[in-house]
Amino acid sequence: MAIYSFKNNEINEVAVTTFNNEKILERKHLQAALKNKIEVIAPNCMIISEEFSEWPDSQRRIDLLAIDKSANIVVIELKRTETGELMELQAIRYAAMVSTLTYKNCVEILNKYYSKNSIAENAEGKILEFLGWDEPQEENFALDVRIILASSDFSKELTTSVMWLNERNIDIHCVRIIPYKNGDQILIDIQQIIPLPEIETYQVKIKQKIDEQRESRKDLKDYTQYIFNETICNKRKLVLAVIKVWIIENKPKNIEELVKAFPQEIHSGGLFIPFKDANEVYQRQGIARHFLNDDELVKFSDSQNYAISNQWGKGNIEKFITRAREIGFEIEEKES
Repeated sequence: MAIYSFKNNEINEVAVTTFNNEKILERKHLQAALKNKIEVIAPNCMIISEEFSEWPDSQRRIDLLAIDKSANIVVIELKRTETGELMELQAIRYAAMVSTLTYKNCVEILNKYYSKNSIAENAEGKILEFLGWDEPQEENFALDVRIILASSDFSKELTTSVMWLNERNIDIHCVRIIPYKNGDQILIDIQQIIPLPEIETYQVKIKQKIDEQRESRKDLKDYTQYIFNETICNKRKLVLAVIKVWIIENKPKNIEELVKAFPQEIHSGGLFIPFKDANEVYQRQGIARHFLNDDELVKFSDSQNYAISNQWGKGNIEKFITRAREIGFEIEEKES
């Protein structure tokens, strides 16, 4: 979006420029200015260090390290380039490195920052004041790490990655900083582009709903194991083993006798289907939905071969086990 000047009833477009063209350096100029007015890119944040690098065997430095009003650690990375390059990957590494910081660590870090910059302030007092705490609350400090990326622009690859990470509960904001030149004056347009401020609350609600759906799907997965004939089986292997033992003991002459013992309605798609049909499903979908190995097939003297379904979940496995117990099989659920 362009910026315009308004003077003498005239609207004139202000020319966009670059930090490089204006000889504005990343650390010496841009970072120095932002640390003194961090709220323009990171509202409700307090800087506790600059060029932070207090871990062994690493030359990496966090541009600006902060805390927010919720006592989270905030990693702020700056780039004056046009794409943001790989700053999201770099910032994730940094976030992992500072994720173990404690309240006491941050007081020490701020003390060093004040000392280096000749600031006569009490570090712990400023942190407590900023957080609105009467006393330290170690258990509520640094429960999460947020990331703020600020750059002239961001590549499509970066923004796609950031949106995907946000959906998975990694809190990353992208703030675009565009310089404009109006005569001898440099104007700065600062806009949060991810997430968009006007829909951020809505996006948070959507993300919460997606998280709930993911957790719900996880809950539907059932990894229960069973003990049959002194062997531990998962659902599909239990079905195969029980049916194979029944066949050996009862020697059915046709599919009708087998279905009488294990009715087709136990499984919504049918417990048994002709091998030819099962193989066609596999060829068409590329997924084996039945036991197809030669030693897994049910074979009758009339050369009719049938495949047993291997699609078993919490609902239909209970029906199968109930029927198996009715005809005399002992099946126990393995304790987790």
